[in-house]
Amino acid sequence: MPFNSIFGWIMKKRIHQIDLFRKYPIEVQRELFDKMITNGSFTEFGKKYDFQSIKTEKQFQERVPLQFYEDVKPWIDRTIAGEQGLLWPTETKWFAKSSGTTSDRSKLIPVTRDSLEECHQKGGKDLLALYYENHPNGRLYSYKHMVVGGSAEVNPLSEDSYTGDLSAIIMKNLPWWAEIRRTPSREIALMNEWEEKIEKMARTTMNEDIGLLVGVPSWTMVIVKKVLEISGKDNLKEVWPNLECFMHGGVSFGPYREEFKKLIPDPNMNYVESYNASEGFFGIQDQAGLCDLLLMLDYGIYYEFIPMEDYAGVNSKKTVLLQDIEVGKQYALVISTNGGLWRYIVGDTIVFTEKYPFRFRVTGRTKSFINAFGEELIVDNAEKAVAHACLMTHSQVRDYTACPVFMANKERGSHEWLFEFVKEPIDFPLFMKYLDDELREINSDYDAKRTKDLVMVFPKGEILRSGSFDQWLKSKGKLGGQNKIPRLCNTREILEQIVQCVGIEQKI
Repeated sequence: MPFNSIFGWIMKKRIHQIDLFRKYPIEVQRELFDKMITNGSFTEFGKKYDFQSIKTEKQFQERVPLQFYEDVKPWIDRTIAGEQGLLWPTETKWFAKSSGTTSDRSKLIPVTRDSLEECHQKGGKDLLALYYENHPNGRLYSYKHMVVGGSAEVNPLSEDSYTGDLSAIIMKNLPWWAEIRRTPSREIALMNEWEEKIEKMARTTMNEDIGLLVGVPSWTMVIVKKVLEISGKDNLKEVWPNLECFMHGGVSFGPYREEFKKLIPDPNMNYVESYNASEGFFGIQDQAGLCDLLLMLDYGIYYEFIPMEDYAGVNSKKTVLLQDIEVGKQYALVISTNGGLWRYIVGDTIVFTEKYPFRFRVTGRTKSFINAFGEELIVDNAEKAVAHACLMTHSQVRDYTACPVFMANKERGSHEWLFEFVKEPIDFPLFMKYLDDELREINSDYDAKRTKDLVMVFPKGEILRSGSFDQWLKSKGKLGGQNKIPRLCNTREILEQIVQCVGIEQKI
């Protein structure tokens, strides 16, 4: 039997366990809750909140406070300094760098052996298992897997303790069956200097027989375009004829979908989305052709949800358990994990699209929005409007950010958008009109504020030259890895920094 067939059979053995939490999600979460509380009772954190006496989920909610990173940071700092058993009973020696935004300070999220193996690595394995379930004739394991990872740097506090992007920590600890198919070499994959890394990745992988791409869409696109530039080929199928799947995550795929279809002009090409953050692996697209993500319930993550109408950060009075969620309602994600995070507010917002099984979509960030005038613009609205404007003007956005233009004197409010295009629209003012029209169509609050220009006038738009966002990220020491341009900001700070750093090519 060919090795690819054996590999596919092994992967699909996991499906019956996934089916278990598809059918019995509440029972699986309750069983996990009991296990988490037992493990937590052996930690200093658990002793502080008397986990040993917690018997119900309600007691857990009442006793343990909600936390942001700033609340858990003192515990993490002590762990980095060498103390153990503070947040999780087993050894913690890895710390995933996470920005979430492009702020100057990185978060260092603890990664335990349990969270690495039972959450992050399990998620990667499940991506393959679900792929083979949906594509029984898949041949991913017959070819190489190009993984676009981050960088890792050694934590000088300990020889075997280090920080780095989550993808780099995972790559340093890959099981043998994944490592033997991965390319490029670990030395190149974990380079810190991204400009040199892109060049070397492209030159190294262009002569490999690649069947699977794995990475963040933005950086993967940069690398594969470099491959085409160096090889002189017109599309990726000419370089890698056996390429059959791109597994992606980190940012919305919507703004990149059409460009990838041009780079890979193959109707049989498959795209699979996942939701893997530094804090945990949360969701996988388990249905071919549908973008909804299956909430993964047996990864050592206990879930709670804050309805966004009640959201007040750590001062939120109400969290909802899985059995009480409502389809179509926005929630902030709260997690307790086998990495030692307890009632931790991730900062992402999601909307459930289905129950039993529980499927959802990521809609944005609790802090990534514009609500300067009551317009309540979230990232999900912005992504849909940008995609619509691109479709209508035959253009392609690489990256963007937006913020308010505040009222001054007799001037009314507005929004200001910065765009970097892969393919610029011939008529940029028309692009902005389509953007504004679509926002009014899908967001009634935005439409109300734009009606007759009474509160908000037509948005401003500027085009930046190619590479501008990367230039700004580099100026902040944030180029590459998990760092992303914030889509929406409720202040002007980020936008004004970018404009000052790079200037503007064109504006309306």
